[in-house]
Amino acid sequence: MTTTLHQSDLDLPLLHRGKVRDVYGLPNNELLIVASDRLSAFDVVLPDPIPGKGEILCQMSNFWFAQTATLQPNHLSATPLASVLPAGTDLALYAKRSVVAKKLKALPVEAIARGYLIGSGWKDYQRTGAVCGIALPAGLRQAEVLPEPIFTPSTKAAVGDHDENIGFDRVVELIGGELAEAVRTATLKIYRFAAAYAAERGILIADTKLEFGLDENGALIVMDEMLTPDSSRFWPADQYQIGISPPSYDKQFVRDYLETLDWNKTAPGPRVPVEVIGATRAKYAEALLKLTGIVA
Repeated sequence: MTTTLHQSDLDLPLLHRGKVRDVYGLPNNELLIVASDRLSAFDVVLPDPIPGKGEILCQMSNFWFAQTATLQPNHLSATPLASVLPAGTDLALYAKRSVVAKKLKALPVEAIARGYLIGSGWKDYQRTGAVCGIALPAGLRQAEVLPEPIFTPSTKAAVGDHDENIGFDRVVELIGGELAEAVRTATLKIYRFAAAYAAERGILIADTKLEFGLDENGALIVMDEMLTPDSSRFWPADQYQIGISPPSYDKQFVRDYLETLDWNKTAPGPRVPVEVIGATRAKYAEALLKLTGIVA
């Protein structure tokens, strides 16, 4: 049964409440991460949740973490969820939307891989002919596949602020050359694997955002979420067209609706109509089924 959770309230130390996830402190250098049903767009948390979205995000992330574990270590812990929830907590409400994870030192960059020219990358290309300082061939059209996937990092904005695209040189300044190279390599490796996997199931992954952290030994670990409709653009392969923003399985559906409003993309966000909420949830659920076989 689908559950709805706009904001968690557990008797544990709350360390961070993000756009979607609530993070609690646990003993033994671990965290409890709860994926709520909050929806953010243009870096603003909208007032209306998408019922069950957190469950879909969590199950999809866990699927990809398992699929890519041999490519890159991830943050998941073996500690059972039920063993860390406070007494009296409704396990059914948290079971599909929560994970116990290792506590890491988060890197201050968003690691983004792009395989298609869309979103802020398309806007950058129209202005400069490049994306994050990476020169691209002339004459590319909106949503066109790139000659090869590119690493286009951004800053990690606080809630209510906007991420800013940065060049690789800036990443080197922030975290050092060796680590920057490792993040770029891991990001593109994961993207290429996932894009090939999804394409076999009728979904094009236009781009995706990953986050990384370091463990106590300095090892690079992929964390937070992975290849979800909130962190990626998923397009149905049979409806893909160059020259337009293709229909999608992700929150681009909500973004497209918001673009029709007279809204300056700053908080507070506008209310989202019931029909947009329902259609968005259906998109998320369809992506989960196509990619993982899980029914939401």
